[in-house]
Amino acid sequence: MGRLLGKGSFAKVYHGRNLNTSESVAIKVICKNQVKNQGFIEQIKREISIMHLVRHPNIVEIKEVLATKQKIFFIMEYVKGGELFAKVARGKLKEEVARKYFQQLISAVDFCHSRGVSHRDLKPENLLLDENGNLKVSDFGLSAFPEQGLLHTQCGTPAYVAPEVLRKKGYDGNKSDIWSCGVVLYVLLAGFLPFQDENMMKMYSKVFKAEFDFPPWFSYESRRLISRLLVSDPEKRITISGIMKIPWFCKGFTRPNAFSIQEPIHELEKEIELARSKSSPPFFNAFEFISSMSSGFDLSNLFENRTKSGSLFTSKCSTSMIMDKLESLAKKVNFKIMSSKDYKVKMQGVTEGRKGKLLVKAELYEVAPEVTVVEFSKSAGDTLEYRKFCEEDVRPALKDIVWSWQGETNSCDGQG
Repeated sequence: MGRLLGKGSFAKVYHGRNLNTSESVAIKVICKNQVKNQGFIEQIKREISIMHLVRHPNIVEIKEVLATKQKIFFIMEYVKGGELFAKVARGKLKEEVARKYFQQLISAVDFCHSRGVSHRDLKPENLLLDENGNLKVSDFGLSAFPEQGLLHTQCGTPAYVAPEVLRKKGYDGNKSDIWSCGVVLYVLLAGFLPFQDENMMKMYSKVFKAEFDFPPWFSYESRRLISRLLVSDPEKRITISGIMKIPWFCKGFTRPNAFSIQEPIHELEKEIELARSKSSPPFFNAFEFISSMSSGFDLSNLFENRTKSGSLFTSKCSTSMIMDKLESLAKKVNFKIMSSKDYKVKMQGVTEGRKGKLLVKAELYEVAPEVTVVEFSKSAGDTLEYRKFCEEDVRPALKDIVWSWQGETNSCDGQG
């Protein structure tokens, strides 16, 4: 660890260097007692989970999470260029430069939304620039998973926050992100905020009404786009798919490929899998089983560079019966079975979703002679569509063979 790069309310960020590769990294150091006393433990866990989910060229990458009894260490990509805010503070940007940053911002936000994540604090201070001048979204401390419907937490920076967030009546985190992107685009092109007033209530009034003026140097196309982004009614606000069809946005835009998330297999697991006969499903690491099945004992987010995006359940049925049931599930929901061997079933939807056809993998792991773990995971397609598939199709179809779902209390056979 080297020099201090910055500090927040309960974290300090240092420059660091990997001694084996000489790679520069940023190390965010968090004091456990401080976040525990202030009630931020769940927020830290959520931030770790979210950063593992959103691997994208325009998002700061989390490389590893380490922990001691006193501290948590986020090992992150080191972004040399500093905040976009520093660049805007010197004055407005040329339209082609602002467009490039906005394209990269929308690409990153679109990917976050496809993974079920709303950022909720998009502003130039949280947008970094690398040595090649490419934008990197950072600071997912206020992010949320909106799968439980409308969000109600007021958060974000007032000048960038959407009117529905200020109204305290519940809001769609994805739609509020789009408003913030509109404010960011305005700031890049203007060099100042669209909603400004020394009196906070007057500023809020302007935000509620989406009341702002365009400087004379804004082009007609950029004015038109911003007018569709900064719409007070979230239902009438332009969507990301709509933004990507706007000719002004499309100039020179190429969608980057999101990083694939590698799921490393521990050396011990490799040895066990090689040693075991092909006539039985692979062995499931006992610690992984305990930490996955018990929500109160889940330490994996703090100590592993691995996150499971799937759904797990245990079954006392035979492996052949489980395989038959999985194949029946695929046929029932009109999914094509791509492969069914080595205690793995791959099934693909026939309809095109938001991110292409949904490809789902189910794998069987033996925990004990009488207990098998079945793990579902998404190989391709949209995360929200996958979650809907798990809730509405998988759970009802497999209820006859399920002993316990991940994180749920096992009350089988009348025993606690």
